[in-house]
Amino acid sequence: MLEFVVSRVLRTGLTVAVIVTAVFFATRLSGNAIDFLAGEGLGAKDRQLLIEYYGLDGSYGEQFVRYLASLADGNFGLSLIERRPVAQIFAERVWPSLQLMIGAVGLTLLVSVPAGIAAAIYRNSWIGNAIMGGAFFGYAIPNFVLAILLLLVFSFWLGWLPSTGNSTWLHFVMPVTALSTFYIAGMTRFIRNAMLDVLNQEYLRTARAKGLPERVVILKHALRNANITILSVLGLQIAGLVAAGSVVIETVFSWRGIGELLVSSAIRRDYPVLQFGVLAVALAVIVINLLVDLAYGLADPRVRLGRNA
Repeated sequence: MLEFVVSRVLRTGLTVAVIVTAVFFATRLSGNAIDFLAGEGLGAKDRQLLIEYYGLDGSYGEQFVRYLASLADGNFGLSLIERRPVAQIFAERVWPSLQLMIGAVGLTLLVSVPAGIAAAIYRNSWIGNAIMGGAFFGYAIPNFVLAILLLLVFSFWLGWLPSTGNSTWLHFVMPVTALSTFYIAGMTRFIRNAMLDVLNQEYLRTARAKGLPERVVILKHALRNANITILSVLGLQIAGLVAAGSVVIETVFSWRGIGELLVSSAIRRDYPVLQFGVLAVALAVIVINLLVDLAYGLADPRVRLGRNA
């Protein structure tokens, strides 16, 4: 078990190092941010002063070394646009993004678990076919297309729901729905397949032979043994939400979260904000995947006994 944990932690550290390097150099592919911010009217002397002030002077290698040193000191730099500490800007955006993600994860579990179980139990009936048809549709439609359709129908045409903001529960209906539909569809399919793998196992026939109610057989025995697969898939779904899912939805609904901040920073070439944002999101995804790996390893007796690292 110790070897398993150490290998996963080392792999995580290597991934972080690669991401830090890639993010730094990728953000500079579009050119010098000062030229974009100041325009053509800026004099050569003033331009050089700004470049030195924001630490953009020197070669990319020298800038990278300074960047690593500042990361080690916990200094993530100042926003080129707002001229405020990057960490402070992100602290203001974390809670709206967390609200959106928590709502999407909650709705995903609330819908996909019973839908996946029902699709497995009634796999040869119209109920199972209807559930899987809806799942395939939800899996196929891009979330930004669904978001635009929801805005057109429920905000602009019917006027039932607000198009922007997050002050009331009504503001969450369309963003959470648009964000979670894809993940509901994916989880429903995976839960159905996981349940089908265990429904015909010997121990379930034994439980039925003992006279246990079907509800107990399904929820206590079948679902519990399918939990390892469901847990791993749920971890990947949450990682997908953190990594890319909320970026498009926050932009469409003008949701003042991290995703919307990343998009605006990329457009404005705000290097420090973009670097910190991509790095923070990547670290969140890596930590989630690491926790899923460790949970999966703890649930697998081969790993616990040290036979499979």
